Amino acid sequence: MSCFEAINGRYACKLFDPKWRLSKEQVENILEYGRLSPSSFGMEPWRFVVVEDQKHKEALRQLCWNQPQITTCSHLVILLADKAAVQDPEYIEAMFGRRGLNQEATAAYIERYKEFLAKQDISCWVQKQCYIAAANMMTGASEDGIDSCPIEGFEKEKLERYLGLDTSKQEVALLIAFGKCAKKAPKKRRLPLQKLVVRWF
Repeated sequence: MSCFEAINGRYACKLFDPKWRLSKEQVENILEYGRLSPSSFGMEPWRFVVVEDQKHKEALRQLCWNQPQITTCSHLVILLADKAAVQDPEYIEAMFGRRGLNQEATAAYIERYKEFLAKQDISCWVQKQCYIAAANMMTGASEDGIDSCPIEGFEKEKLERYLGLDTSKQEVALLIAFGKCAKKAPKKRRLPLQKLVVRWF
């Protein structure tokens, strides 16, 4: 399957086949699609919580507007936005240090990063990075014949308490359910390019 076919065939599955399970290799591949994703300044501010246990999924469903895809999917991945990491001096130095630049160039780059960060809503900025990883995970999964559903419908504070998060450091960006859809995909509905693109000549 080509990347174009994977994107065109992917849709937000609302009901999965509860008997169908991802293999360990498939789960690891999905996580790799996320890990290898690009991020602003290369900070990789996402963390992945993988949920396979049915009891946990049943509890999570109650915090996610009772959506059936939570309990019928094979695996649920919760993407956490790591706000603390992107502000931690040691983490910042390590992430920039791996670029192989000399000390002066590294220090200048870090200073530019800090100036950029000071102007950001950290929570918003880090969550935006998580969506890049999420898109790659879903596209990669589709190319492997695995269906998915991104989920933003959840009670954020209750979910973060359930996960035991220190929300000054990490927060939930979104969830993604993975599995095999119980129903055939509907016809894809998208606006035509003419309504989306402005070309400057």
